[in-house]
Amino acid sequence: MTDPIADFLTRIRNAVKANHKVVEAPGSKIKQEITKILYEQGYILAYKFDTDAKGHPSIKIALKWNAQTKCNAIKDLKRVSRPGLRKYASVEEMPRVLNGLGIAILSTSKGILTDAKARKENVGGEVLCYVY
Repeated sequence: MTDPIADFLTRIRNAVKANHKVVEAPGSKIKQEITKILYEQGYILAYKFDTDAKGHPSIKIALKWNAQTKCNAIKDLKRVSRPGLRKYASVEEMPRVLNGLGIAILSTSKGILTDAKARKENVGGEVLCYVY
């Protein structure tokens, strides 16, 4: 697998479109940080870091649904920087997703941060994905 982050985002995107309540994906430290950000921003209901039968890390995510409208909190997940074409942004060029309604997740020197937190800490970095 050349891009495990894209695979992780695709698993979540497919689970949203298929109306699944829970999605499971292989885990890593960067995926755990992305999951924590999705939880803090209110895009997912709950998460659990676990290991599978062979001892490999895994992540279980409970997706957030609105019962009245029957729609998910996540409208779209878009991978921005990829192995073939890395995208970096300085503090001045930091992207605003849907004019501030969505979030951009960045990999910075201070860890995995949202675009708002990266602006606050005055750091730039690699733009991993957009969530809205």
